[in-house]
Order: sequence, then C-alpha cells, then structure tokens
Amino acid sequence: MRPVAVIGTGKTQFGAFPDRTLRSLAVEAGRACLENAQVASSRVEAFFLGNFAGPSFTGQNHLAPYVGSALGVTGVPATRVEAACASGGSAFFHAFSSVAAGLYDLVLVIGVEKMTSQTTPRVAEILAGAGDLAGEMKAGATFPSLFAMIARRHMYQYGTRREDLAAVAVKNHANGAKSPYAHMRKVITLAQALAGKPVAEPLTVYDCSLISDGAAAVLLAPAGLASEFTARPVIVAGIAQTSDCVALDEKEDITTFPAVKRAAEKAYRMAGAGPADIEFAELHDCFTIAEIIALEDLGFVKPGEGGPYSSAGCTALTGPKPVNASGGLKAKGHPVGATGVAQICDVVAQIRGEAGELQLPRHSLGLAQNLGGSGATAVVTVLRAT
Repeated sequence: MRPVAVIGTGKTQFGAFPDRTLRSLAVEAGRACLENAQVASSRVEAFFLGNFAGPSFTGQNHLAPYVGSALGVTGVPATRVEAACASGGSAFFHAFSSVAAGLYDLVLVIGVEKMTSQTTPRVAEILAGAGDLAGEMKAGATFPSLFAMIARRHMYQYGTRREDLAAVAVKNHANGAKSPYAHMRKVITLAQALAGKPVAEPLTVYDCSLISDGAAAVLLAPAGLASEFTARPVIVAGIAQTSDCVALDEKEDITTFPAVKRAAEKAYRMAGAGPADIEFAELHDCFTIAEIIALEDLGFVKPGEGGPYSSAGCTALTGPKPVNASGGLKAKGHPVGATGVAQICDVVAQIRGEAGELQLPRHSLGLAQNLGGSGATAVVTVLRAT
C-alpha cells in the first residue's frame, strides 16, 4: 500500500442550527477543506460521505451525490457510508483504503448530520436504530440506558465512582469552553456534574453527549504527492476498522469493547507504535463512561484504572496523556455522521500546531477513536507529523 496523508481539513461549528440544511453544512465544511488544501473540486477523484441517518432526520436519500454535486464534485464515485456513530470514521477508513491501494490520488471525505430538525423523542427513536432494535430496544432500552448499565457494571467490577465520570465531563467542558467550534462552551464544576438532572442512573445530563448539527471534511492524497498541495501534510501512520456484536446481552463483558481493542492493536502495529507512544488522543465520549473505557481498551491504562486516571487529571490539557482537547463529543457536540471526521480534523490541527488556545506542547503523534453503537463498530486512527 502507498503511504497516505491528510492534505486539507475543514469544519463547521457544531450546534443547533434550525435555519441550516444538511447539504449546506456539508458544503461549508467541504469548501473549507478544499480551500485549505488549495485544491479545486474538479480535481477530486472520489467522494465518501459519512452519515448515519440523513434520510430519517431530513427525508433526503441519495445523499452522497446530492452533497457532492453542490460542491462541484461530479462524474466520480460518490458513496454514503453508514456505521452508526462511527459513520465518519468508517468513511475516512474507506477513503484511506482507496488512496493506499492506488485507485485514486485525491479523495474527499465529509461527515455530516442534521439532527435538530426532529424532536428529542424522535431523535432517540432514530438513534435506537443503531442498536438491537428487535431485542434490547424493543424491550425499552435506549442508548443512555445501555451505557448506564455499562457504567454501573464498571463501577461494580472495578470500583469506578460517579466522581470519576463527573471528572471526564468537567475536563471536556473546560476544553470545549475554549473552542470556537464547540456546541457547549460552558465550564462546569464537579459539584454541578454530580448534581445534574438524572437521565439513566448513574448518568446525569452532564454525562451525555449533545444532539447537534454539524459537518467536517478532510482531503486525502498519497504521501508522495502531498508536498504539491501543502507544506504541512499529516501522515496516516496506522488505521483499522473492526466490528463486534450489536446487542449488549451478546457480549461476554460489557465493561470493554473488543472491537476497539482489536482496531487499536491493528492500528498500532501498522504505525509501528504503542499506547505509550501516543502523545494525545480524541476519544469517543458519547457518554463519560465511554471515554473511561476507551482509555483502558486503547492500552493507555489497565482495565479498571480509567476512572482514577481521569480523576487524577492525567487526561487534562496539562496531563501526561491529554484526551479530547477539542471538548470531545460531550462539549464539542455529536452530530453523529460528522464526529469521526471531526476527530481527524482535531488531531490534524494539533499536529500542525493550529489548535490555538487548545494547542498541546507535545503533538507529533495523535490518535482518534470512533465508536459505533454500543461497540459494534470501531475505527482507530494514528496520525503523525511528517
């Protein structure tokens, strides 16, 4: 395979935008990305759109050419990729694969979701489609309740505390408050996080990610050609997508996501790196417990140590392993299809030294972890400076 580089990125702000359409958000991110790479839309050879439920949220089908044509990307393969909350990461994985295999040289990836056009109950119903609809969801489960069960089992099995969950929320809110792209720019205290409105015990509103609108885009090229477009290409050092069963009751242990562990092992091996080498990470904190488990599954800490590690400040901007400097899904927002691509944008910004007030001092090797459903899809990407 050919080495692959990210040569351009673009994002919209995440938030609730009643006057924006899915296509307008995607086009804004795509244009920003192409401008960042100084590449005309006519040069794009393939287009992958990460989107979970655009037809359900907006009624529009055939989304990839619908978005691509508005960008001037026509006459090329245009493919929508759906993998629940990992739709964006999966689209990036398939775009990477097509460049690495030598099929195309310039491939555009956009992740987008327009969620706030529906009521909260309807959004919950649509999101339930990423779970075991005929089993767990039919019995009344929702993703907050599923992750609440995961959290409660982690507490029982390892002694994780509600204060550990709250520490994740406090840290990510503090980071998001400094980001101009974040949906929730609000600093909270540990006491506030613990006293939040209950959603599904032990999770409060401060443990749950936001219903958001937004889009993000990246442009990929062979590393050997990257210098023609940018002086700051970022190399995709390792990447893997893996899968697991959808239903929690089919898992042997709900305190870990085997798909994440397998994807991480493959990505590390491809990158020639290990957990200790990763300087910072963007992790899929759809719920605070998900960040704690990701720390463990990625090998940053041992099983059961994610909670104390978070409470000790080790994942803060000034800690030894900064996590979710962007604010994460918790504060940045979680427009489902956009999340995985936005994570890549945020890691690239750090590596390029373009993260502004959130810039980390050590930023040459970063990782993005994107999770679908309750662990049925995982994409792990390791990116490095040239």
